[in-house]
Amino acid sequence: MSTLQRPATTSRAACAKCGRITLTSGPTAKAAGWATACCTSSAPNSELSPWPTTRPQSGRGACTSTRSRYRTSTSCSRWSPDGAGWKQDNDFLRNRVHRHEPPVTAEPVRLLAENEDVVVVDKPSSIPVHPCGRFRHNTVIFILGKEHQLKELHPLHRLDRLTSGVLMFAKTAAVSERIHEQVRDRQLEKEYVCRVEGEFPTEEVTCKEPILVVSYKVGVCRVDTRGKPCETVFQRLSYNGHSSVVRCQPLTGRTHQIRVHLQFLGHPILNDPIYNSVAWGPSRGRGGHIPKTDEELLRDLVAEHQAKQSLDVLDLCEGDLSPGLIDSTAPSSELGKDHLEELAASAQKMDGVVDAAPQDLDTVALAPGKAAETDFVNQEIDPLCAECRLVRQDPLPQDLVMFLHALRYKGPEFEYFSPMPAWAQDDWQED
Repeated sequence: MSTLQRPATTSRAACAKCGRITLTSGPTAKAAGWATACCTSSAPNSELSPWPTTRPQSGRGACTSTRSRYRTSTSCSRWSPDGAGWKQDNDFLRNRVHRHEPPVTAEPVRLLAENEDVVVVDKPSSIPVHPCGRFRHNTVIFILGKEHQLKELHPLHRLDRLTSGVLMFAKTAAVSERIHEQVRDRQLEKEYVCRVEGEFPTEEVTCKEPILVVSYKVGVCRVDTRGKPCETVFQRLSYNGHSSVVRCQPLTGRTHQIRVHLQFLGHPILNDPIYNSVAWGPSRGRGGHIPKTDEELLRDLVAEHQAKQSLDVLDLCEGDLSPGLIDSTAPSSELGKDHLEELAASAQKMDGVVDAAPQDLDTVALAPGKAAETDFVNQEIDPLCAECRLVRQDPLPQDLVMFLHALRYKGPEFEYFSPMPAWAQDDWQED
C-alpha cells in the first residue's frame, strides 16, 4: 500500500503503480482523505493483459501504457519490416497502447458485507461496475481486486456509472445463477432514493410508461409506445422549497428506468446530465413531449456535452463520434448557437487555458502579463506522462455525482442497506 503525498493546494492524487486517478477536493474527498493506491497486479479479475505498466496523468484518468505479448503461430518464418530480422514459430511480439482513463471520485469503494457467497459494496458515483469503453483500472471490479484482493467476482445487477449505492457480487457462478433466477422470478426488491426538480406530489405515484432505447452507443432512452413495459413506484420523502427527495421502487429493470420515468413525470433528477438537459426541448421531455426526431435529439445532446467538454458523461470520446452526431451546423431552436457558445465559454473559463480544447504544451503561447495563467499551466504538466503532455480539463467534484442512490436490495435470504447520501439529508443546502 502506498500513498501519494501532494501539496495542500492540489486537488488530485494518483497511484504510482496502477495509475488510478482520484480527485481530492470537495466534501466527498475530504471525507475520503488522500487517495491511496496499491497495485500488485494490474489485472486482478482477468488475464487479458499479462504485462501492463501504467503511469498516472495528473487529475484525469489512468494514463495507461500497456505492453501485450503474443506468441506467433505461423507455419513458416516471416521477415519483420522493423529490422528485427526473421520471425520464427514461438517468437514473441509486443505492442504498446497509450490511453487515458476518465477521472473518478476520491470516495473509496466500501464493503457493506462479505460471506462465502457474496460481496456487497457501497459503490461511489462516477465509477463503472466493470471494464468498458475507456474504463479499466477505474472500475469497481479492478478496485476490489487491487485494494481488497477480491477476484473472479460475478456482478449480480448493474448500476449506471453515475449512480451510487448497494452493489452485489457473487463469488461463484452457482451463486450468481441462483440469485439471477430470483431476479427473473421477481423475488428481489430494490429501493432507490433521488433528489428531483420541484415539488413532487405527496401521494404515491406509479408510472407504467414503456421505455424505448434511442441509442445504445450514446446511452439514451425515452418513453415510447414501442418500448418495453416498465413500472416504477415513487413516494416523496421531503421537500425543501426547491427540490424533493423521492423514494423509488422499480418493479422492472429497464435501462435508465427511474431517470426516464421521473423525466416523464416532469420531475427529472436535479443534476441528471442527460434527462434534465435543454436538448429535450422547452418542457425537457415532460409527458413524453419531445419536439424533435431521435437523430436531432442525439445530435443536440452530443453538441451540448461537446461544448461543455463533458462527453465522458455519455461515455463517449471525440473518436467515437460519427458524422451524423457531430453535424451541428443547424442545431435545433432549443439548442441554438448562442447557447452552445455560452457553454463553450463556461468550459473554457473552467479550463483556465487559452484554448478550451486539449493542446500540446510545447505549442501553447501565453500572452505577456499572464503570470498567473502560466503558473497554472505549469502545474498541469505532469512529468509522469511525458508521452502526450496535454492540457485537459479537470471536472469539479460535484460533476462526478448524480443524485440517484441504490439504498436497499432485498431477496428471500438477504437484505442489504447503504447509508443515506449527504444530498438526501434534510439539512442539505443547494449550491
